[in-house]
Amino acid sequence: MNKLIVVTGGTQGIGRAVIEKFAAEGFDIATCSRTVKTLEKLEEAMRRTYPTVKCFIKQADLSEKKQVISFCEFVRKLNRPVDVLVNNAGNFLPGEISTEPEGTLERMINANLYSAYNTTRGLLFLMKEKRKGHIFNLCSVASFMAYPNGGSYAISKFALLGFSKCLREEVKAFGIRVTAVMPGATRTESWNGTNLEEERFMRPEDVAETIYSANALSDRSVVEEIIIRPQLGDL
Repeated sequence: MNKLIVVTGGTQGIGRAVIEKFAAEGFDIATCSRTVKTLEKLEEAMRRTYPTVKCFIKQADLSEKKQVISFCEFVRKLNRPVDVLVNNAGNFLPGEISTEPEGTLERMINANLYSAYNTTRGLLFLMKEKRKGHIFNLCSVASFMAYPNGGSYAISKFALLGFSKCLREEVKAFGIRVTAVMPGATRTESWNGTNLEEERFMRPEDVAETIYSANALSDRSVVEEIIIRPQLGDL
């Protein structure tokens, strides 16, 4: 039986690149997205490109706790060990703390922190039972570097890095690895409309390759944090 990777928000950007990489290496996939149409397109592409790989899809907005619970129940009903969990789902809203719209912090915390927190709580026991697994949390260079117009997004990513550090201390005795991934500017759909040249961005595939390589290490080692930036520097 193939190993199973669970990727939240897996239909585009870094999440999609991670799915493509792990599928190419023979992993089955379980993923979610807010829109059914993108999930169906993903499932079709996986079936066509990787016929020996199973792709399990579930519509869910993980900024809503009830939908996180529903997604975790969906994964548990597969009756499969979860070998890798990639908490990728999230959102970006720029702004200044003093002027951003009311409710922005709550939206960013729900999308970027609570989604990972609740998904991890919903699936972690499967790894504990097996005493093995790897959790990747998609943080950001904004998790450790303050910058203008970062606002509540940066706050939520700082918190996600803290969550990753605390989680690692809790689960390392169970043989579970935790890695915080902190990418710089990556050319995903969130940058559509920009006038910046492609060379100023990282490729999502590069982040996915790095995640796969970290997971491929022996169980005796863990890459605790990954910082990956565009060669020409931050934007």
